[in-house]
Amino acid sequence: MEIRNLGNTDFDTLFCGFERAFSDYEIHFGKDEVRSMLKRRGYNPLLSFAAFEGDEIVAFTLNGTGTFNGIPTAYDTGTGTVKEYRGQGLAQRIFTHSLPFLREAGIRQYLLEVLQDNRKAISVYRKMNFEVTREFDCFRQDVGKIDTGKTNADCTIRQVSTDSIRLAQDCCDFIPSWQNSRESIERGISGLMCLGAFLDGEMAGHCVFDVHTGDLTQIAVQSGFRRKGIASRLLQEAMACMKTDFIKILNISQESRTMHQFLENRNIPLVSRQFEMTLQF
Repeated sequence: MEIRNLGNTDFDTLFCGFERAFSDYEIHFGKDEVRSMLKRRGYNPLLSFAAFEGDEIVAFTLNGTGTFNGIPTAYDTGTGTVKEYRGQGLAQRIFTHSLPFLREAGIRQYLLEVLQDNRKAISVYRKMNFEVTREFDCFRQDVGKIDTGKTNADCTIRQVSTDSIRLAQDCCDFIPSWQNSRESIERGISGLMCLGAFLDGEMAGHCVFDVHTGDLTQIAVQSGFRRKGIASRLLQEAMACMKTDFIKILNISQESRTMHQFLENRNIPLVSRQFEMTLQF
């Protein structure tokens, strides 16, 4: 068995290992979804590593790279081990192997998210000196069960550019997670739709979503325009564009009571909780 980076590994080989590692999970990913996910999360094959048995991937950590809060960061885009190879500590061995390469590339922190009920993984991360930095809530609901409530009929909805989204980040109540960040949106813009809500020529709110996966990446309204049905109108427009029969909203900070209240009023329930964990180099 050999651990090496994925710089010379084609996507089909990578996807085969990904598919095998998650074959016994409830949620399955298609090729296009994985390709889109890697693009949005900044996948860097030269700084991603896998354990190979011959030419086959049996365990891997796919790292995205970029900046987070102004710090050069590596992000765990996906870690998995094929069922037959679990219990051998491969994930930890791969991570330890990657550290010198990440440091040499100028990375100063490692960022990941883990389900709060995955106690085994959390225990491993704590032993590697990861610390919890934030707690996130994740929501999901079938489109037919969502109550959009009273929507604002006076605002104009139209597609906007990433420049408009960049300028609107101040109206978010918390710093978005890596996968929902402005940088992530810009990396994956070809697969996303960005809508702005305008009142009197001013963009009062925006939302960003993936019509193919049901992922509502961002939805926010400027403080002076809240409680006017603008967020509900944006949600309604997003639902009309979705090609899925559900919507999911991932990684809402537990401290954002406004967003929690909005989703509760829309009948979009909490389905899981995650820790954001960080290791400083």
